[in-house]
Amino acid sequence: MAGPIQQRLLPDTAAIDTDGQATVGGCRLTDLADQFGTPLFVYDEEHLRARCREAVAAFGPGVSYASKAFLCGAMARLVVEEGMHIDVSTGGELYMARHAGVPGEKLVMHGNNKSELELRMAIDEGVRRIVVDSFDELDRLEALHAETGVTPKILLRITPGVEAHTHEFISTGQDDSKFGFTVSTGLAAIAVERAVVSSAVELMGVHCHIGSQVFEVGSFARTVEIMAQFSVPLGLPDLSIGGGLGVAYLEEDQASTITQWGEVVQAGCAAAGVTAQVTAEPGRAIAAAAAITLYRVGTIKELPGLRTYVAVDGGMSDNPRPVLYGSGYETFLPRVVGQERSQSVRVVGKHCESGDLLVREGWVPADLAVGDVLATPVTGAYGHSMGSNYNQVLRPAVVFVKDGQATEVVARETFADLVRRER
Repeated sequence: MAGPIQQRLLPDTAAIDTDGQATVGGCRLTDLADQFGTPLFVYDEEHLRARCREAVAAFGPGVSYASKAFLCGAMARLVVEEGMHIDVSTGGELYMARHAGVPGEKLVMHGNNKSELELRMAIDEGVRRIVVDSFDELDRLEALHAETGVTPKILLRITPGVEAHTHEFISTGQDDSKFGFTVSTGLAAIAVERAVVSSAVELMGVHCHIGSQVFEVGSFARTVEIMAQFSVPLGLPDLSIGGGLGVAYLEEDQASTITQWGEVVQAGCAAAGVTAQVTAEPGRAIAAAAAITLYRVGTIKELPGLRTYVAVDGGMSDNPRPVLYGSGYETFLPRVVGQERSQSVRVVGKHCESGDLLVREGWVPADLAVGDVLATPVTGAYGHSMGSNYNQVLRPAVVFVKDGQATEVVARETFADLVRRER
């Protein structure tokens, strides 16, 4: 038995109207499902803007939005309007941001294996910083400098050796990682020495990232301590502590706010004598709780003595996180959002995989029926961006809602889209 879905897991503007139905941005969720179809990503624009403003207040105007969490043209324009830069990690993300009208000076280029083409794109577009991840990348930048004469401003990605308490697939700060130059092995110091003497790059600072979905802000405090020990003697102007702040997906989860995270980082830097501009790269903390995914229930299969399966019209193609990481989500019915949820169900998708699981243990009202709109909250990060066409399922539309208006910012795919690239 579970009570009504907790308000803290819903977007900022979520409310219950006079008919007991859930609304976001002044729009009734069941109406959005009827108008735009399902599955459907519904983003609360005010929520997104509020988190961007909070990030700028916590870290200053150099803070970047980690676009891998969720990126489309409308999102790129929104975060820049709110004073943030954008972190891109591939040529595709760089292209999308520039296509949305984001100037190169507002972009930071990441990636552990940037190709010559991607580095050339970054240089041609005049990105603000390139975060260098390997000696091979320095080789490529030196070759491009010899050809173009351009000297890009760079940060070196440093691996601080901090074990963040998160899933091993999204832990990145430990020594055994594909990312960065490790402090403990001496590679970080060697990378700094090479970058300082190179005429091909201008070393502006250092960067780190310890992992994603990190709840313990103490991990960031330890990271600051190590990064300060390494970076303060260098006297460089920039220090980025990356992103990774966790968010609450389940009712038992407790997560820090962006403001609290910033206070821990800034206090640690001040205590360690850091004079560089300290910045960060929140992504999940900006986008995750801003969105709800709407599905239509197609099949309810009761297995007496075992469980009840509820199959919806999406699945691992629009939210692969439960399959990849065992991630948990809550469920509710928008038509009766304030009701007790007395029935335990397992929400599964429509893909030909036994592992196509969306919610291992969800709770819904006892009168759940075929045709109902079922919602999963906190799906604004790593759903749309990690989505696929597995089984040739069409990728969902994305709408932004605000002041009673819904704007489709990404159209639903069509069957014709599935064969558009074929020759």
